[in-house]
Amino acid sequence: MLEQARIVLATASVSVKTISASVLGRLDRPNVDRLLKGWAQELLDIAEMKVDVHGRDAVDWSRAYIVMSNHQSLLDIPVIAVTLPGSLRFVAKKELFRIPLWGPAMARAGIISIDRQDRQSAIESLRAAGEALKSGVHIWIAPEGTRSLDGQLGKLKKGGFQLAIDTGAPILPMVIDGTKDARKKHSRQLVRGVTAKVTFGKAIEAAGRDREELMRAVESFFRATLS
Repeated sequence: MLEQARIVLATASVSVKTISASVLGRLDRPNVDRLLKGWAQELLDIAEMKVDVHGRDAVDWSRAYIVMSNHQSLLDIPVIAVTLPGSLRFVAKKELFRIPLWGPAMARAGIISIDRQDRQSAIESLRAAGEALKSGVHIWIAPEGTRSLDGQLGKLKKGGFQLAIDTGAPILPMVIDGTKDARKKHSRQLVRGVTAKVTFGKAIEAAGRDREELMRAVESFFRATLS
């Protein structure tokens, strides 16, 4: 439980710093990047988690991507934040924005809230993601929509794929494996010393492809890499 308390304190600390920077007019993109990556590394240090990365050097990082990964654990976000070069923001369920300090900090940092029960609100959220992509920011989406209970891949949702079609942004698939062994869904227990394996696939161009085709391509990479 000590590790859990340290995670809460680290998250509260970065939230306060983010809100303070916003009030002082210093919440520009480089500062948000620094705060996000610093928080992410601190959480991985608390978990004593090592990250084994494959395929990153083959990616053209001069482009902004819709990064799609499977979702095993709350630790996926810090793993992604320290693994991806450049600026990263993500789409998160609206419930997270209700958390004191953390919610307002996410909103001010440009994290995008999505209401999965309100179609129009979801569309507006994806438009905001599109604007971020145009500015050169990577957007992370977990197309399963939620964390897996057992690490098995769930059914993929359509929203992120429609965003790729609407914006023309390429999809960068990645698989995260092992974070579930450090902290499972609905569990507060943290297992230290776990190694998370991150595997980047080849970018998938959205231009000229329909949504179902994109979904099949991403799901195929997920299943082949997780097996």
